[in-house]
Amino acid sequence: MTAYLVRRFLLMILTLFGISVIIFVLLRIVPGNIVDILADAAGFVNPAEKARIEAELGLDKPIPVQYAKWIGGLTRGDLGFSYVSEKPALDEILPRIPITARLAAAALVFSILFGVPLGVISAVKQNTSLDYGLRVLSLTGLSMPAFWLGLLILMAFVSLTGTLPIYSAAPKSFIDSLIMYSVPAAAVGFRSSALIMRLTRSSMLEVLRQDFIRTARSKGASEKSVNYHHALRNAVLPVITIIGIEAAFLIGGLIVTETVFNIPGVARFLVEAIRWRDYPIVQNLVMFVALIVVVTNFLVDMAYTALDPRIRYSD
Repeated sequence: MTAYLVRRFLLMILTLFGISVIIFVLLRIVPGNIVDILADAAGFVNPAEKARIEAELGLDKPIPVQYAKWIGGLTRGDLGFSYVSEKPALDEILPRIPITARLAAAALVFSILFGVPLGVISAVKQNTSLDYGLRVLSLTGLSMPAFWLGLLILMAFVSLTGTLPIYSAAPKSFIDSLIMYSVPAAAVGFRSSALIMRLTRSSMLEVLRQDFIRTARSKGASEKSVNYHHALRNAVLPVITIIGIEAAFLIGGLIVTETVFNIPGVARFLVEAIRWRDYPIVQNLVMFVALIVVVTNFLVDMAYTALDPRIRYSD
């Protein structure tokens, strides 16, 4: 087990290193940079003035030197400063992380609470009217864009309540805070719940056809025990995998949702930073998303050992 953990940790470090190199190089080779944007906005035409700005921002140095400076700063907790706001990048990013984290957590909880139970019911009631209805619902969720669903929810919310669930930094009550996050969470979590529902259904159907399920039924086990104790327990591993993938996706995949609902989170801030070629912000936000994805995959692998005693990782 120890050797496996060490290998996985080293693989995480190698993956993050490769991602950091790709991010840094791609941002430097795309046409245009922050100096051009600042010069155009201020009406600068003097090449000497542009060269001075490049020197102040450190963009006149070779790319390997800039990369080494960035990585060195990361190890010390120094993320540089925003080229646009001229504030420390950490001060710009940290306040937005809890906002996106709460929205992603709410969307994930919504998708699990709806996806897993409905997937089990669809499998247990296979080829019934209820099963057909749930399958149509899951296909609808997979094919419906989150931003379009968000707009529909907003219009329905206005029609029913006369108000908009717009983000507020200081909600008046817990109910206001719950509504503020639950509405966009439902919009983005509907697709995830549909995916989890379909995977839960297919995994349950595969397990329900196994010999040990027939043996349990022949020994007089109740349908509830067979479905939820024997079948679901063995069908949960693929579901755990997709939940982990969706959790990582939700952190970085909320761009449109945060824009539609006017939520000042990480994903929306990333789009603004890309538009302004704000390198420190883009680099650190993408690395943050990459870290979430890698760590989530690691936690999913660890969950396998706890959920399935048949899995053992030898030293």
